[in-house]
Amino acid sequence: MTKEIFLKQLKGNTFAAKAGSNHWVMMDTKVEIEGNDSASTPKELLLMALAGCTSMDVIPILKKKKSPVIGYECHVKGIERDEHPKIFTEIHVEYVFYGDGIKPEDVERAIDLSVTKYCSVSAILSASVKLTHSYRIEPAAKLLA
Repeated sequence: MTKEIFLKQLKGNTFAAKAGSNHWVMMDTKVEIEGNDSASTPKELLLMALAGCTSMDVIPILKKKKSPVIGYECHVKGIERDEHPKIFTEIHVEYVFYGDGIKPEDVERAIDLSVTKYCSVSAILSASVKLTHSYRIEPAAKLLA
């Protein structure tokens, strides 16, 4: 299967892009380098893509296991090198689950399946970046507070 996107320059280094889903995504950069500082940068979108991809695996897997997850967050931190090209050298994904009675073994299995089998973005990035993962299970009351 082939996937294509369309990107259009709006002004300077401010761009709009869309893919087959026909939804527009804005990309921008700092004003100092001809951007408008009005949208996420391409590298930020890359980290967001990783968080979205793995989350779209983990949450349905836990739902199938009838895990009592009532809230969820994913935090991704990328460390880039100082010299150009400023690629990510390490990326850490932290999964945060809220709910009472969530089993750690279910969470670990869901993350493992995402990382090793289902998440395409993770598979692409792991070929060139050190990817690490961790998780926390928080009580339901902490989400509602």
